[in-house]
Amino acid sequence: MNFIIKNIKSFALYELFLGMFLTLKYMFKSKVTINYPHEKGPLSPRFRGEHALRRYPNGEERCIACKLCEAVCPAQAITIDAEPREDGSRRTTRYDIDMSKCIYCGLCQESCPVDAIVEGPNFEFATETREELMYNKEKLLSNGDKWEYEISQNLELDSPYR
Repeated sequence: MNFIIKNIKSFALYELFLGMFLTLKYMFKSKVTINYPHEKGPLSPRFRGEHALRRYPNGEERCIACKLCEAVCPAQAITIDAEPREDGSRRTTRYDIDMSKCIYCGLCQESCPVDAIVEGPNFEFATETREELMYNKEKLLSNGDKWEYEISQNLELDSPYR
């Protein structure tokens, strides 16, 4: 009996009509694609993009040179040098990240006790040379200044889960 039904479906082009019905079903629905460069899709607050160093509202950098991010980085992409300041606090003199080595695991962000190093919402940072992927302290601080509003919003949205 199965053999007969299978032959009838094959002769009547049953699968072809099912495919045509599916095509007609979706032809009149709204499109789900976006025009990428002009429209951007939503990002999760936990998205791990380009790294940034944050500052306090008074303008002072947050990093206290504890070097936890350097120690926890599995790719060994972070290099930190520090020295004490006149007021006795420690601050970084050098904070480098080799973005070509980074695996975007987020461990540096999780280990930071003062939320100084974060992975921001920027995913459009393609370069032409590998040298441009060597981020120094100035580049990281400028990323933090540029994306501070989005970073603080993402950290606030993620705070109940931390």
